[in-house]
Amino acid sequence: MSLAVENLEHSMAKLTITVPAEEFGKAMTTAYNKQKGKFNVPGFRKGHVPQAFIEKMYGPAVFYEEAANSLINEYYPKEVSASDVDVVSRPVIDVTQIEKGKDFIFTAEVAVKPEVELGDYKGLEVEKADVEVTDDEVMAELLKVQKENSRYNPVTDRAAQMDDEVTLDFEGSVDGVPFEGGKAENYKLVLGSHSFIDTFEDQLVGKNIDEDVEVNVTFPEDYQAEDLAGKPAVFKCKIKEIKAVELPELDDEFASEVSDFETLDEYKEDIKSKAAEKKQKDAENEKENKLIEKVIENAKMDVADAQVADVQERIKDEFAQNLQYQGINLEQYMQICNITEEALMERIKPDAEKRIKSRLVLEAIAAAENIEVSDDEVHEELEAMAKQYQMNVEDIEGFMGDAEKDSIKKDLAVKKAVKVVVDNAKEV
Repeated sequence: MSLAVENLEHSMAKLTITVPAEEFGKAMTTAYNKQKGKFNVPGFRKGHVPQAFIEKMYGPAVFYEEAANSLINEYYPKEVSASDVDVVSRPVIDVTQIEKGKDFIFTAEVAVKPEVELGDYKGLEVEKADVEVTDDEVMAELLKVQKENSRYNPVTDRAAQMDDEVTLDFEGSVDGVPFEGGKAENYKLVLGSHSFIDTFEDQLVGKNIDEDVEVNVTFPEDYQAEDLAGKPAVFKCKIKEIKAVELPELDDEFASEVSDFETLDEYKEDIKSKAAEKKQKDAENEKENKLIEKVIENAKMDVADAQVADVQERIKDEFAQNLQYQGINLEQYMQICNITEEALMERIKPDAEKRIKSRLVLEAIAAAENIEVSDDEVHEELEAMAKQYQMNVEDIEGFMGDAEKDSIKKDLAVKKAVKVVVDNAKEV
């Protein structure tokens, strides 16, 4: 076996891997043993046709694809692992020589980890965040909880108002023709919630129970249903019930019902404390992000498009998995948002680039600062993981090989690099 590396532009490389003819011959025989059952040749029992006979009838190329795939899957990772090439993308494979009795040769074009030229990463200036919690913010949270605990009481002596919950029947049409999804009965709608398009809810204000109402709206130009986008529509509506919102009093009784505190003042202090804690955490995260962005701006690196594309796919898969937890798949999401996969990938691209560059500069800082991670620190991380997943740390260690533990070491080194940047920054 041999591996030749040709460095290309923009952090790309072409790897040429040569597999000896003898190994290719063995792979051909393995391919024959897998496929021989599908050949029917007069005079031979099925599955017992000799390899040489099949190759004479159909040509040796009949086994090339199977043999090539098995050798590529075996020798590509083996050769890359044994080399000092730091591959950071999936390979684009091209078979350059495949012939019985000759060496099997294929190439793999890959992105490689780019060199990073660090700029300034210490003494960077960052704006000091305001983490003070105001009385208005506390009151806004109180009002939110108050609204969440509101009740709706039937109203019969007046017309509908903003913030009322109305129950209505409606049917929509465009140019006099009803459209799919435009009809409902006993639909509950809070006026002012902006759940419906355009001025739909506004036109129900001032209307009474059992009154026939004609609502005129225009669908947005970017509406997900292309046959309705930008078109005027008429909804024939009838209000069947009106309910007025009743908010609970903001007093000690309210506080005791919605919290673990007996008085409203105690509850307010708890809201303020938690808000301050969240603001502080958010401020720290924002500070880290801004500083890392500055480190990236000060550094030089040439990231390959292939690496970006790989990370885009990874982010897309993560996003799709999160959608599944919400009971929706990626195709449904794209349909609802009226977005193509190409547009989604383009939207993801800046995040992919930032994820790559952040990791690269932080790894470079870890190297520049000679940051080391001890086995004890790795063990502490594994203990934290065991606690999170409610497992024994010994079991987690048993699942992990040297590669996984080395990955944890790199992650911990990156965290230490972040701390170097943050601890040496200046708040202004």
